[in-house]
Amino acid sequence: MIKQQITTWPGRPYPLGATWDGLGVNFSLFSENASKVELCLFDPQGRQLHAINLREQTDQVWHCYLPQARPGWLYAYRAHGPYAPEKGHRFNPAKLLLDPYAKDLAGQLRWHDALFGYRVGGSKEDLGLDRRDSARYLPKCRVIDPSFTWGDDRPPAVPWHDTVIYELHVKGFTSLHPQIPEHQRGTYAALASEPVIDYLQRLGITAVELLPVHALVDERHLVEKGLRNYWGYNSIGFFAPDQRYSAGNGVNEFKSMVKAFHNAGIEVILDVVYNHTAEGSHLGPTLSFRGIDNRAYYRLEPDNPRYYRDYTGCGNTLNMQHPRVLQLIMDSLRYWVLEMHVDGFRFDLASALARELHEVDRLGAFFDIIHQDPILSQVKLIAEPWDLGEGGYQVGNFPVGWTEWNGRYRDEVRSYWQGEGGKIGDLAYRLTGSSDLYEQGGRRPYASINFVTCHDGFTLRDLVSYNDKHNEANGEENRDGESHNRSWNCGAEGPSDDPGINDLRARQQRNLLATLLLSQGVPMLNAGDELGRTQQGNNNAYCQDNEISWLNWELTEEQGRLLAFTRRLILLNKRHRVFRRRRFFQGRQLKGSGIKDIVWLTPSGSEMSDEQWSQDFARCLGLFLAGQAMAEEDERGRPVVDDSFLLLLNAHHEEISFTLPDLPPAKLWQVEMDTFWPGGDEPASGRFLQPGESFPLAPRSMTLLVALPRLNSTKRDLPPLP
Repeated sequence: MIKQQITTWPGRPYPLGATWDGLGVNFSLFSENASKVELCLFDPQGRQLHAINLREQTDQVWHCYLPQARPGWLYAYRAHGPYAPEKGHRFNPAKLLLDPYAKDLAGQLRWHDALFGYRVGGSKEDLGLDRRDSARYLPKCRVIDPSFTWGDDRPPAVPWHDTVIYELHVKGFTSLHPQIPEHQRGTYAALASEPVIDYLQRLGITAVELLPVHALVDERHLVEKGLRNYWGYNSIGFFAPDQRYSAGNGVNEFKSMVKAFHNAGIEVILDVVYNHTAEGSHLGPTLSFRGIDNRAYYRLEPDNPRYYRDYTGCGNTLNMQHPRVLQLIMDSLRYWVLEMHVDGFRFDLASALARELHEVDRLGAFFDIIHQDPILSQVKLIAEPWDLGEGGYQVGNFPVGWTEWNGRYRDEVRSYWQGEGGKIGDLAYRLTGSSDLYEQGGRRPYASINFVTCHDGFTLRDLVSYNDKHNEANGEENRDGESHNRSWNCGAEGPSDDPGINDLRARQQRNLLATLLLSQGVPMLNAGDELGRTQQGNNNAYCQDNEISWLNWELTEEQGRLLAFTRRLILLNKRHRVFRRRRFFQGRQLKGSGIKDIVWLTPSGSEMSDEQWSQDFARCLGLFLAGQAMAEEDERGRPVVDDSFLLLLNAHHEEISFTLPDLPPAKLWQVEMDTFWPGGDEPASGRFLQPGESFPLAPRSMTLLVALPRLNSTKRDLPPLP
């Protein structure tokens, strides 16, 4: 773009943002309280060429049309109005502002005091206006051509009960991958590469859940320490894919990645952060929303609007009570579904989105709007059902149509395998889909997204290797991160040369993986847990964009065995519907069958009594799943019949003799998987076991047996690896 005379036409107020129609570009920006808005145009070097006064205003939207504008043009805004923090206004035309609807950003933010609307270090704190121009330090918005050859791309539309989620970081997953060219590692293109797709398919994954990819900002205090916001929960743009994960054209590269995943039958779920922005508290920078219309975009303290309501721990909370903010989020969500073809969303700190006034309202406007939306109501919706405000822990309280990260599943499964007594009752609910949380509200077992670890906290290997967090690399003297992890180091803190400790740690990893992948609900695997990935005891690696967080693909023999074991578990899950039911168990004899769909057993082989559930010393139980009594139909209306299984769990430190039950249709039992053995293959798995026979359930182990209905049954082959 050269410095030429720019022709301006009135344009339209909708759609918001910069929209290329093949002839020119329409620009529109919402600001309820601004007195004047300027559209600023820049050359590729970031020099401002034009400042166009937007004279047209329709329904509080400022707009114009530039017939000469083309894709690739760089732009941003300046908004005029009162700088009166005590009244909630923070307009400052010296501060360049990013378009909240920008589809692409060019350049990186460079921290400087000029980015703040007030004079940093001044005697008036945030009340003194700073008149320095911030343009040279801010990235610019870029007009895009949205055209892309999707071909016959269509969503895989994997049913919830068939879904296996894999949470990963775009950069960290491929930064050290030896089969990907170095210049491409850490990008959307790398994720779309054949080695990655092949790995995920062989593992059995049906959906990748990407940590935030919206355009984000690295906090100033991190940059000054030589760190970055690696996880990405600091968004500044809800439409633009962040350029740090791009090898070229970020928008088209992202679309190509989605297309490649869909072609492999894998869905793409985005972790989205609509609860706050990167502008932080009243002492934060002015980058976009704050300077466009602070009172409209943010929740302010009613009695003192100089300050922000902070339900997120990040300094601010978006104002879901304002219709234009709701519109922004809904437009963003629809854009990622309709234009970028993603298949669902995981909402960070979703309780903050439900706060109508102060208390969490699960029937708030945000959920009502999504529920009636013909596009968004049909994609996968996952809530992180808590925030940092009072009453923010809302596990089990989200509406029909939503699934939830089940934090109680994580906590109670960890506590059980850690060896805590009195947990078998809690564990029983978690193994069977958490009916105590979801059934009464009319939801199904797949409302529970089950996980033992995620990006936030210890990895699986560190969970069994550390009692305490070791976050010194974060530069906060180990004060950050959760201190109550329900972890157990198995006898030594950190790496150990003791074979007994290492064997126990490997077994505990298998126990946790087997529990996760054989529980009712939707399993979510943290990327690298199947490889025994470690973060060296760091349970808050949000700022570690380095080998601490990246996956190391050079595997030891033990890691290879763990990978094979995980693949085998996922295959078991996929082959048997009894592990992924669409309805909760009834616990009673089903009409016409004479078989209970589920039976809870004591080590004596008898059914659990009410009193036995509350025994504090109990750390062992059995679970019979009757595949012949599913009482479910498949997608074509045909009755579902499966094998019947017996799941035995022992968190005691000694062997337990477990009497195998005489339950139909079991004429014989055969071991399918035993976590006591490194590959999950019990050496005696070839022999048949009779009902009434005593099975030696090894200490701190989990065994799965299959019921063979005929006395002349032949040996079942273990499921082959994919």
